[in-house]
Amino acid sequence: MRVIKWWLIAMLTLLVMPVWADDLSAQLNQFFKARDPLHAAGMNVVVRTPEQQWPTCAAPQFSLPGNSRLWGPMSIAATCDRERRFLQVEVQVTGEYVVVNRQILRGTTLTASDVLVKQGRLDTLPARAVLDPQQIVEAVSVRDLMPDQPLTLSMVRQPWRVKAGQPVIVIAQGDGFNVSSEGRALNNATAAQRVRVRMGNGQIVSGNVGADGNILISL
Repeated sequence: MRVIKWWLIAMLTLLVMPVWADDLSAQLNQFFKARDPLHAAGMNVVVRTPEQQWPTCAAPQFSLPGNSRLWGPMSIAATCDRERRFLQVEVQVTGEYVVVNRQILRGTTLTASDVLVKQGRLDTLPARAVLDPQQIVEAVSVRDLMPDQPLTLSMVRQPWRVKAGQPVIVIAQGDGFNVSSEGRALNNATAAQRVRVRMGNGQIVSGNVGADGNILISL
């Protein structure tokens, strides 16, 4: 009788576990898709933690460490009442990413014709991968690039909006006033970057490069 009893318990456990596995997977997928709705359609969450270490309740509360990345392997806390367990999961995402379609030499200004959009696993790409070709149009490569190579933002820089030695207009803005004067840039800078300027009287000031190339200083 005891053997039959334990056999029945084992069979019931086997019947219940797949349902709970599907349930936990569905909850995790819902959690991560809500966190990144832009890529929800191509997302799938795989639980790597063995089932015997899963939370014991049917609807755990999930939370992530601060500054956690969006995709790839990570740890997520699952809390049931006062019990907290950590699950190792892999957030897999399929979507579009950008590659170069020919060899690109360092210092080349990229155009839309230099890149292709491909479909694949985004979570396996290098950090800061380019997902939108508009991010790199008119950007300048800072290294040689090979055909079919996924682009990252660290491989390019925005074009110089101001170059060292270039005459610039410095605009100082404050509460109720706006003063402009001429100076000469002391370093290269892209739009929104910081640049140092030598004014006509020899004074050196620092400001941010505006989209129009003027240097903006807030007082």
